[in-house]
Amino acid sequence: MASNGNIRSETTKGEGAAAILAIATANPPNCQDQASFPDFIFRVTNREDKTELKEKMQRISHPNIYENGAASYDTRQALMLPDVAQLGKEAALKAIKEWGQPISKITHLVCTTATGIEMPGLDYQLTKLLNLSPTVQRYMYYQQGCYSGAAALRSAKDLAENNPGSRVLVVCSELLSTMFFHGPMENELDHLVGNVIFGDGAASVIIGAHPDLTALCFKWSLLGKCLSLIQMVYWGQICVKWVPHTYYITPKVPMLVGNNVEANLKDSFSHIGISDWNSLFYIVHPGGPAILNKVTEKLSLKEGKLKASFQVLSDYGNMGGPSVIFAMNEMRQGAFEEGNSTTGDGKQWGVLIGLGPGVTMETIVLRSCSVESTN
Repeated sequence: MASNGNIRSETTKGEGAAAILAIATANPPNCQDQASFPDFIFRVTNREDKTELKEKMQRISHPNIYENGAASYDTRQALMLPDVAQLGKEAALKAIKEWGQPISKITHLVCTTATGIEMPGLDYQLTKLLNLSPTVQRYMYYQQGCYSGAAALRSAKDLAENNPGSRVLVVCSELLSTMFFHGPMENELDHLVGNVIFGDGAASVIIGAHPDLTALCFKWSLLGKCLSLIQMVYWGQICVKWVPHTYYITPKVPMLVGNNVEANLKDSFSHIGISDWNSLFYIVHPGGPAILNKVTEKLSLKEGKLKASFQVLSDYGNMGGPSVIFAMNEMRQGAFEEGNSTTGDGKQWGVLIGLGPGVTMETIVLRSCSVESTN
């Protein structure tokens, strides 16, 4: 059997802690302002007479797509599948440009999406669109929900550390506004919340172990990690039918996350000896303001500790898996603008927290680097 050049001995040790070498994001060109969104959605779904329901939405602040219960899945697939791949390509090319190395050095591809279902999938489409080597090792996460970005980073970390010389391209791409679009109904307030909060975006990072710092410094090191199913509840349960994706968001999620986040941090940082949670920087999945506020409350965090997550939520909404990578990029950009000493809000140690259905919590310990060394 011919070798693809990437096969490693199982006994070969990795090269040390994985690091993020490049990071980039992309969004569709169209933007809908939140202030005018209720007017838009009630107009296109012919429900302008539902004034009380519209007021609720304001406080939260293809014809068959607009008709509740219509068989619109094929229509949505036709809209989403080409665009989710193109958006992923855009983010990946930006990351590769920042990395500054030949695309031929990419050895592994890790992709995530919950947008549509097809075989071959997004990993195959991106291999073609990016002209990657046909022997690149591909890994595809489908239907993992909002924690898929953290899951992809976890997998990329393991790949980089156990395959010497590897460079892992991670691409997370979602078009949640199309997949989860529903007309407003009085008895389905979950969909009203979803229409307000879900957005579209793609994010990409390149990860390697023991990078050549003379070529490009890392942005963060990826150290310890913890995956925890904190309680068996149906949060964001999604049912794929010929009608639109349906989902159910339990109001217990912020409480469940808040009640378990400190235990996860203790598990992740016990070997480092850190117990002062305000000494860390935070990249938390921006699933919604209630979740972010509960994390702040339960960890007794100072004001502004989750500012990167709140900013992404305000600018782009909840984009699912890509959201935590958007928050990483937001923190990095803020470090330059605010004159911080490190890429981690001036701190050395930090944590990335991914949240999703289950309820599932992914935590990854991060170590920042000097802002000067990334210039």
